[in-house]
Amino acid sequence: MAQSITFGGAGTLGGSTSLTPAPAKRLSNENYLTASDYDFTQQYLPDLYEQEFARYGNRSVSSFLRMVGAEMPSTSDLIVWSEQGRLHVQASGTITDGDTIAVTGHSFRTNQTIVVSNADASKQLKCLITDASATDSIEVAPYAIASLTSGTGSFTAADAVTLFVYGSEFRKGTDSMSGSLDVNFDTKENNPIIKDKYEVSGSEMTHIGWVEVEGGGYLWYLKAENETRQRFEDYLETSMIEGEPAAAGSAVAGLAADYKGTKGLFYEVENNGNVTSGDITDRDDLEAFAKVLDKEGAIQENVLFVNRTTSFNIDRALAAQNNSGASTSSYGLFDNDQNMALNLGFTGFMIGYDFYKTDWKYLNDATTRGNIGGINGILVPAGTTTVHDEVMGESVKRPFLHVRYRQTSQEDRRYKSWITGSAGGAATSGKDNMEVHFLSERALCVMGANNFILMQ
Repeated sequence: MAQSITFGGAGTLGGSTSLTPAPAKRLSNENYLTASDYDFTQQYLPDLYEQEFARYGNRSVSSFLRMVGAEMPSTSDLIVWSEQGRLHVQASGTITDGDTIAVTGHSFRTNQTIVVSNADASKQLKCLITDASATDSIEVAPYAIASLTSGTGSFTAADAVTLFVYGSEFRKGTDSMSGSLDVNFDTKENNPIIKDKYEVSGSEMTHIGWVEVEGGGYLWYLKAENETRQRFEDYLETSMIEGEPAAAGSAVAGLAADYKGTKGLFYEVENNGNVTSGDITDRDDLEAFAKVLDKEGAIQENVLFVNRTTSFNIDRALAAQNNSGASTSSYGLFDNDQNMALNLGFTGFMIGYDFYKTDWKYLNDATTRGNIGGINGILVPAGTTTVHDEVMGESVKRPFLHVRYRQTSQEDRRYKSWITGSAGGAATSGKDNMEVHFLSERALCVMGANNFILMQ
């Protein structure tokens, strides 16, 4: 109600002055502040944990490329290199008749000697090439039987065969080999990609928070900026792994000429390397790796980056080789120490080649490949390979797997970040905000993809 107060007889001050909030043993909207987002009717200060709890541990999925590769500068939008081709001549064909094999675009020459084999090697004949002048077929004469289709161990018309050259034979006094073979090499190229940005208004930057963030202090925007940076750093790696070029006629290629995509690790190995499917269950599956390497570069040391399921499968396959048998947990001799921890896993093994096994977090993480699957692991050769660098114009040694990034004496685009706006120390525009920009121009170089094995 309205009150009237007298000051020493000097007059009366009237008005609608309110004397509430009144001291009372109750909680109400009249004697405590309230807001739609906060409830101050609880007068007791909570026992607050100021630091966030990392319930998902280290959420980053990067580190793969740092473990197996290197980073090198590049001065061009296009990265080009050439790789050596096979030394020996081999091809696939089809038996046409008793002395003809259809082989499209072959490199065989007259008077070369070849081995002709069917798919399961149950039939094999050694033959002399009598005429290789046609571009889509060769004429041959078997050494052991009358023709390709008559005699013991002969083929039948339309049989699919594989051929390779093992030598040549000429009659005395005849001319030398007709024609020659040029050096075969494969030219590879890739394109660099990737950007990101974080934005916050100047007003939001002044909010103090309850929670102490990773970057230090209680300003929540620092956490958001830090997580944007961490996410971008993960993208630097995952884009190199999952990247795919825009195919001719694809929707991306139709958007604009500047959208090219990039050739990632999985794409390169799927298209130029070796791909296997299914689970590893026994020693035969492990030996299959060695058999593939025999046919490729025969790199002695190799690393298997696998998901958890495949890692356990390899452990079980190796444990089955123990003299104690797969049904026991004894992988060796122990001293029966009370503090002993039983190690049921293997970090490496040797079957023809040295293999080292490690879990790859990217394949286990619930927000990446660990959720959708599709890839069980990948075999990566260790060491370096020699290739011809088209830009440098010389043969150089490079890691099988490495990243090239744009760099000149004036500009380094390996990992670039800058701030724009008018807040947070920036004074580049009249906009009341802070924008943190992230940029990298990089591309993955997979040298000798034929030495890699992708496990699907």
